[in-house]
Amino acid sequence: MIVELYAKSDVGRVRRGNEDNFLVLDLSTEQTWTGSDGATPPEKLTRFTLGQRGLVLVVSDGMGGALAGDVASRMAVDSVREMLLGTEGEEACDPELDLVECLKSATIYANFAIHLKSQEDSRCAGMGATFTGAAIRGNNLDFVQVGDSRGYVIRKDHIRLATKDQSLVQQLVDVGQISETEAETHMFRNVILQALGAQSEITPVTGRIHLRQGDVLLLCSDGLSGKLRAEDIQQIVVNSQDNLAKACEMLIDEANNRGGEDNITVVLARFHGDDLQEPATDRITIELPPLEEDKTLDDNYEADTEPH
Repeated sequence: MIVELYAKSDVGRVRRGNEDNFLVLDLSTEQTWTGSDGATPPEKLTRFTLGQRGLVLVVSDGMGGALAGDVASRMAVDSVREMLLGTEGEEACDPELDLVECLKSATIYANFAIHLKSQEDSRCAGMGATFTGAAIRGNNLDFVQVGDSRGYVIRKDHIRLATKDQSLVQQLVDVGQISETEAETHMFRNVILQALGAQSEITPVTGRIHLRQGDVLLLCSDGLSGKLRAEDIQQIVVNSQDNLAKACEMLIDEANNRGGEDNITVVLARFHGDDLQEPATDRITIELPPLEEDKTLDDNYEADTEPH
């Protein structure tokens, strides 16, 4: 399977600093790229053949006073990278294990590290970070989420929000107290229910999609999803004419044109090759583990189909 990939993070038009970060990690070659490394990706990570060990992509949105948000998101991506690669005395992720379980364990470790830092360093008190990660091995795309950064999948002419915001307004939408439209401008729309570092323990949420020929994955912070609806995102990606770097630029430019009050981070990946089946339809089905949900979510499951 061939992976085409690009990522970009932008400070926006209002914030002084960028508290977002991202991680691109090809486990087979151990090539990595983070938002802290700068805007230019390693050449081997813009187009490559997916190896047996797989690929991990992450977006993390930091929060906290002064520089604490930047510290939290940087710790999130660095801790996960170190755990998966086995640096600094840690054992690498066992190739025999399911990659999503390795990513989930690394996320829990990152939470512990950030929480400990916030307890030990008064300058980092109260810091936290969202975490939305994708583990790709074979034709499986698994999400691991803490907070409200998002993952979308585009297939043919259809875009699907593949993650579910762990936020107060999403909870209110789920129980029918407010509508999706009301959620867009709700006074508590930025209140999230989970974040790395906020508590000593977290419960990452996972979900799986089986990749098909030509699928596009988009991970983003709420600096993008808070400004563009799913249909806007899909149209911009289509208008980029398969140029993922151009698509990242166009998405960020549009979010800035609509105010740019927050940092904006986008990770885009396209998958194709002989190992992937052609999609029979544009329907995108999300499978949840048995302990999280006792059924498979598809486009008939209304609570997950539309972003707010």
